[in-house]
Amino acid sequence: MKLLLFLVQTAGWQVALAIITGFLSGGSSAGLIALISRALVEGVTPLVILAFIGLAGIALTTSIISQVMLIRLSQRAVFDLRLHLSRQMLRAELAHLEQLGTPRLLATLTEDVQAVANAVFAIPFLCIDAAIVLGSLVYITWLSWQVLFMVVGLTTVAIGSCQFFTHLGSQSLARAREKQDHLFQDFQGLTQGIKELKLHAQKQQVFLHEHLMVHAQEFRRHSIIGLTYFASTSSLGKLIFFFAIGFVLFSLPKLITLNPQTLSGYVLIFTYLMLPMENLVNNLPTLSRAGVALEKITSLGLSLSGSSELETVAQPIRQSWQKLELREVVHQYPSSQDDQPFCFGPVSLTIVPGEIVMIIGGNGSGKSTLAKLITGLYTPKSGAIYFDDTLIDAQNRHWYRQHFAVVFSDFYLFESLLGLGGDQELVYQYLKQLQIDHKVTIKNGQFSTTALSQGQRKRLGLLIAYLENRPIYLFDEWAADQDPRFKEFFYTEFLPNLRAQGKTILVISHDDHYFHIADHLIKLDYGRIEYDKYMDAPIKL
Repeated sequence: MKLLLFLVQTAGWQVALAIITGFLSGGSSAGLIALISRALVEGVTPLVILAFIGLAGIALTTSIISQVMLIRLSQRAVFDLRLHLSRQMLRAELAHLEQLGTPRLLATLTEDVQAVANAVFAIPFLCIDAAIVLGSLVYITWLSWQVLFMVVGLTTVAIGSCQFFTHLGSQSLARAREKQDHLFQDFQGLTQGIKELKLHAQKQQVFLHEHLMVHAQEFRRHSIIGLTYFASTSSLGKLIFFFAIGFVLFSLPKLITLNPQTLSGYVLIFTYLMLPMENLVNNLPTLSRAGVALEKITSLGLSLSGSSELETVAQPIRQSWQKLELREVVHQYPSSQDDQPFCFGPVSLTIVPGEIVMIIGGNGSGKSTLAKLITGLYTPKSGAIYFDDTLIDAQNRHWYRQHFAVVFSDFYLFESLLGLGGDQELVYQYLKQLQIDHKVTIKNGQFSTTALSQGQRKRLGLLIAYLENRPIYLFDEWAADQDPRFKEFFYTEFLPNLRAQGKTILVISHDDHYFHIADHLIKLDYGRIEYDKYMDAPIKL
């Protein structure tokens, strides 16, 4: 039902048409069996031949129409679902996305959406099989209403038994899906930490045997249990049908009078019903997985929409501004059961245009948190951020962010400039100045390669930030992966040139040899400002 509701919400009338054509196909197939059964008893006539051709044509045509429509619908539903979730992720608060974690987001975008797609693809076949079963029951009723009572009784027993096993199987598959998030986290560690694992045999073995294998075994165990329940359901269904055939052959003639032709018709119908019934039961795991996946998708969607941000850009970017103020800003990280949450702030500071601001402090002092607060990526728990006299709130935070060009320490390098233009000659000059022109070329906004060292990738990030041409720049430990020559270039040439263009630059750095180039120095210590001074004042480092 969840799957049908999802499809109806996606494209209601098309789903209805696909299901109706599926039932027409199944009904026509059931009609063919009834026709064959009658022909065996009464003989073949021209009318029977025409009816056979007509029913076969209807069954084939409607089957193709139903399958093609639902294939198109399933792909459209998957496309819309992935796009919708991606948009929700882009609108969600960064802190909330960090709390959810990459493994859960990736598992939903890949495994859960694919599980829904697989179930949607199976729907036309389920409709055809269900129609065959219903049509066969109608034919059985026409032959003898007494047999119908027997079939209804057997069906009640079968459904009750199947429901019990199906419920247990669904619970196990749901538990397997919970373990899949942990498994995706292990896969992320495997791919991103492969170098560290290769260099340390003991670490590799512990990761493999105490993390990856444990989670993979738990996923396997719950999957085996769930699929075993569904397999038991399939076997039980077959047993009930064989019992029905045996009852019709050996017991029913002793209870009611049946001629051999009618008896052969019953046996033919029951034998033919075994395949569609088996298909219906065998698709239960697919439908169960889709139900669990839809719950996961719905849960994630509700979670993301609960932290959704407005994307309206109310006014143009301010190339000229007077000051940026943080007033008693506090950011609270979520707590866990094992440790005390880190609370950043309260912090108050003022940044003015055309200055180089260096943010320094030890590891864990809150430098990156401050950067995310200043750039509007984190929403303060309390306090306020003012850009000139404009209070930054939910209505204008998206607009406010557009004033920043940022290269974070854990930045991601996309394969292209993503729409950033600029003078191609100037781009080439910067590639040459950054000494990566021999490694990278840019054609139609696309990088020829991003398979570079971390230092070279950061140089490309520097180029992209320059092309963004924003009034405020932020560099988070950019020079940490550079050799001395490029550190010198960054601090003594690149940053002063940006300042000369009227840009404001925020630099998170540990390079105390270059603190003297700063106009404004801010030192943090465990979420607080230890000092906030300009370089024309004496500072004790």
